[in-house]
Amino acid sequence: MKEAEADEWQESEEEVEHIPFSHSRYPEKEMVKKSQEFYELLNKRRSVRFISNEQVPMEVIDNVIKAAGTAPSGAHTEPWTFVVVKDPDVKHKIREIIEEEEEINYLKRMGPRWVTDLKKFRTNWIKEYLDTAPVLILIFKQVHGFAPNGKKTIHYYNEISVSIACGILLAALQMTKMVTKEVASVSFLIL
Repeated sequence: MKEAEADEWQESEEEVEHIPFSHSRYPEKEMVKKSQEFYELLNKRRSVRFISNEQVPMEVIDNVIKAAGTAPSGAHTEPWTFVVVKDPDVKHKIREIIEEEEEINYLKRMGPRWVTDLKKFRTNWIKEYLDTAPVLILIFKQVHGFAPNGKKTIHYYNEISVSIACGILLAALQMTKMVTKEVASVSFLIL
């Protein structure tokens, strides 16, 4: 790293309060039962392409995002931003962006094998459900953050950390019996 670049980055000097770990272990039978129930719950999860316009309580959205925020992250940097979109005009603009990117995926970027593999799902780059869904949750990866003095801070393992947070979000949504559809080209969830 060049000296001028090094001056832009902040060394971590933050003192973090220690939170003691408290743990109690389930008896073996209960562990087996809970793990089976959790598996059965998640095994029912599907990526659906027909989304209801039925409203979702914001408290539920807040709670599943808080659950996702418990994901582990490199050096506890929590390199994610969750954005909730409910405004119909904004959702439609997002749909236009997604469809433009997805059309490039289908026609150029991903290749004929990918398109062939998707045929069985009867899907294409048209994403009407982005307008229908009452809520979109956009998930942004932060490759770096900023210290109070304005210098950049490093977000270690940002991509895998965000991926884990997304997995926890999907599990939390499944726990609430909501359905989801992931759109990988820009990475967000539709409820």
